[in-house]
Amino acid sequence: MTVTGSGTDGLAVRAAEAFAGYRAGDPARMSDLVDEVTPLLWHIARQQGLSQPAAEDVVQTAWMRLVEHQARVIDELGVLKWLITTTKREAWRVARTSRREDVVDEVDRVTEAPRTDPTPSPEQALLADEERGLVWRHFEALPERCRTLLRAIAFTDKPDYASVAEALGMPIGSIGPTRGRCLAKLRVLLDSDPAWRGTA
Repeated sequence: MTVTGSGTDGLAVRAAEAFAGYRAGDPARMSDLVDEVTPLLWHIARQQGLSQPAAEDVVQTAWMRLVEHQARVIDELGVLKWLITTTKREAWRVARTSRREDVVDEVDRVTEAPRTDPTPSPEQALLADEERGLVWRHFEALPERCRTLLRAIAFTDKPDYASVAEALGMPIGSIGPTRGRCLAKLRVLLDSDPAWRGTA
């Protein structure tokens, strides 16, 4: 089954097509849907100040509710919005009981890059750790708006600006320019740090 809609490369359409395939009897399409949408749902949960384990629970709950209540999603094109809304509501509920945030786990997750050499030398490992530490120290010095936007984009392989804009409450036209300004601010902070110039 093919779902038609505007922005055929958008996350909402890819999610709709996967959900339609799942409903048509192909269970593998649910895995495709999970792979496509989980990064965005993860960010939405973390944006509420949840710890990594709490965010994982919230996202898992959203997926379970979709399976249990899939009949409530009448139009497949609405599945992304349904998942975003469900994740936000569950995150708000959890956040009311606990506002702890585990930034270190998120930084490790975002900055963990695949290594071509599985056994780097101690010097290489130390340098990589220092570089990540510098980047994230300056990242945390950025305005909250920048941090939130860059995290959302970093967690999504192919960011769908419409979905990101909806999740962050930003005009879609401001996503690209704001991203550019935020990255430029980060570059200025790094370039002004003698420790960064020494590693570059």
